[in-house]
Amino acid sequence: MEKSGVIVGGIAGAVIVLIIFAVMLVPPPSTIKPEIIVTNGHDVSVVGATTPTYSKNLSLIEIFEKSESGVLRVNVQRTVEGLTPEGVGSGFVFDKKGHVITNAHVVQGATKVVVTFLDGRSYNAEIIGFDNFTDIAVIKVNADLALLHPLALGDSSNLRVGEPIAAIGNPFGLSGSMTSGIVSQLGRLLPSGAGYSIPDVIQTDAAINPGNSGGPLLNMRGEVVGINTAIQSATGEFTGVGFAVPSQTLAKIVPSLIQNGEYKHPWIGISGRDIDPDLAQVLELKDAVGFLVVTVVPDSPASKAGLKGSENNIERGGVQYLIGGDIILAVDGVEVRKISDILIHLQRAKSVGDELVLEILRDNRTTNFTIILGERPNGEE
Repeated sequence: MEKSGVIVGGIAGAVIVLIIFAVMLVPPPSTIKPEIIVTNGHDVSVVGATTPTYSKNLSLIEIFEKSESGVLRVNVQRTVEGLTPEGVGSGFVFDKKGHVITNAHVVQGATKVVVTFLDGRSYNAEIIGFDNFTDIAVIKVNADLALLHPLALGDSSNLRVGEPIAAIGNPFGLSGSMTSGIVSQLGRLLPSGAGYSIPDVIQTDAAINPGNSGGPLLNMRGEVVGINTAIQSATGEFTGVGFAVPSQTLAKIVPSLIQNGEYKHPWIGISGRDIDPDLAQVLELKDAVGFLVVTVVPDSPASKAGLKGSENNIERGGVQYLIGGDIILAVDGVEVRKISDILIHLQRAKSVGDELVLEILRDNRTTNFTIILGERPNGEE
């Protein structure tokens, strides 16, 4: 596979961004004291529960008051080369059984996880499961039932660019902090650190800083539409670009983490590149759309279905192009303009064992290939 590509769902794309995960290393306890905030504890319903969700837009004050009791501070300890460094992130209550959603990078490798509610009470938490491919984790706390105020999951597919949103978390260890902004863009690809990319990610300009990881991104009805995961920054602090994994992904991944401790991602088994104008000219294509298959992983679903990789090297304007492979034009009838279209479709609509119909351009002819999706292997191919 091309080292310059991003391995996503068994496909390598051409998008690379500088990501600084928003998790904070904590100074010694004497320098930071946790805040204690007294709350009246408004309940917010979970999707599928009998308690109704809010049908109208709320003010930022109302959103915070209805959500603050469901957002937790997550402190972790790890053992690294004989030392025990501490870190802090955020999380939010998922159900009345004590399941809490946070980021995988917040709790992975932790020897101890402690969650603190906004009234100051703390509990040890157990890691139930995590998924590095989407940076989602579920932890569980045996807290008093009165403290568990689940936040409602909204439908992130209804978000629009420019829509106002709010984030709650613990930036720099400052418990229960709220920021607001707008949805800056949708459908971003975010490298996960596990060799693949997270598709369908929300970009926001709401301030997200170290310690915000795992906290909720909320729409104006007080529903969780994402989990704050990363920022793009050269300094490690917020510079106007933050990323959140969408609630649609949470709704698909979290139940499996609770039940099985893991989630099995569907996998095609190819790498390649988007068709840009220069490559379209080399390939003599009318439009710069589609995805060129460069490599087909041996014994992968793509290999078994007969997909063809690129084997011919051609030079144009001093640039080498590897060509000759299949060009994916559509998946299950959905047009493929670039790699994100494939990945979003896999994430939203497909599971391991499902059929996937690819419309392929090969030798100037279009044909359909049916693939039986396999399970994504752990790590990079």
